[in-house]
Amino acid sequence: MTPKEDEQPTVATSAAGLPLQKNWLSIIAVIWAGQAVSMITSYAAGYAVVWYVTESTGSALVLSVMTICVMLPVGLISPFGGIVADKHNRKLIMIVADGAIGIVSLIAGLVILAGDVSIALLLVVCIARAVGQAFHGPAMMATMPMLVPDKHLLRINTLDQLLGSVASIGAPAFGIFLYTTLGFSSVMFLDFAGACVAIFGLLLAKVPTVIDPAAAQQHVLANLRDGARAVGKSRGLVLLIAMVTVGMMIFSPLSAVFPLMTFDHFAGDGYMASIVEAAFGVGMLVGSGVLIAWGGGRRLAGLIAVAAVGVGATTAACGLLPPDAFIWFVVLVALMGAVCAWFNGPTMTLTQRHVPDEKMGRAMGLLTAVFGLASPIGIAIGGVLAEVIGIAPFFVVDGIACLLLGLVAYLPRSVRELDAPNEES
Repeated sequence: MTPKEDEQPTVATSAAGLPLQKNWLSIIAVIWAGQAVSMITSYAAGYAVVWYVTESTGSALVLSVMTICVMLPVGLISPFGGIVADKHNRKLIMIVADGAIGIVSLIAGLVILAGDVSIALLLVVCIARAVGQAFHGPAMMATMPMLVPDKHLLRINTLDQLLGSVASIGAPAFGIFLYTTLGFSSVMFLDFAGACVAIFGLLLAKVPTVIDPAAAQQHVLANLRDGARAVGKSRGLVLLIAMVTVGMMIFSPLSAVFPLMTFDHFAGDGYMASIVEAAFGVGMLVGSGVLIAWGGGRRLAGLIAVAAVGVGATTAACGLLPPDAFIWFVVLVALMGAVCAWFNGPTMTLTQRHVPDEKMGRAMGLLTAVFGLASPIGIAIGGVLAEVIGIAPFFVVDGIACLLLGLVAYLPRSVRELDAPNEES
């Protein structure tokens, strides 16, 4: 190498290997500021829907159906959203998805204002919003590696979780305040305004376009197979995703039985149950903040295994608490939330590092689908088990299962090798 060649400046690249824009941090700030506003208004609108259904029907069955209508479309449609993200402009997809969700909320607000609100209308709203999210999510996750350097990729991936934690703590109260003071329709109009802010943020941001030419020539099943193959090239990544999916199935029933644990085991009331929910949200917020500040270190697959051990240990400990130890239950739930924050970001980051960018949309779509379907399946299985063995013993069994999963998660060599490229860098 000649001295002149040695003096040439190194071009900064994004996590996807593209030239990194000099103002990349400003671009990320603009995009995520809009998404944060939209997320808060969406949480507020979602909770207003839940509260209306609770007030008007008082039916757990109807609430369960509403929850399924929110979760299932994301799990079933996300793979197709990933195909679209690899075939078309990802920025445009996000704008259209945000716009569609906003228009649905606007129409719903107008119908509610006219006095024609019904459970059927709210079911349509939930399904339409979930479909929009199934296209928005894969495009958003596939876009991030093109905009940020690799060393900050985990931080950006965790930002979504951090904002979600903030929204889950404050937005329900905000939504109920608007619902009770200004009416149901005002919350839906606010959600429309939030979608407009998100669109404005995307319009201001310069986002590279990466399209897979081969995807345009393939039919849907071939596209899905191509995305699965892109993920499947790394045996360690497949194993890790499988273990995280099992972990989500193990953990997901807890969100449904937290109130039951408070009522049955600790003889608590609704106020105490709300404290538990808030403790988990604060824990998630703190855990996400720690991960953003720290950066996750070099061994992200190892961090996922540690998180599973932490979740398992705290869950099992909850089940062993005596009925007069409610304060320790709150503390353990907060710790559980903090380590739970270390699952999604590292998993997404490792996937983004080991899948080609032109196939990233399909990979993210499949990942969203797998995780989206794991929760309702886990809730169904866990609910039956908790009914059979009792709520406190269920916490012990569930915790031990998650603990064992964490202990074996980092043993396969192929999983440990997922961290090797980052260690070398």
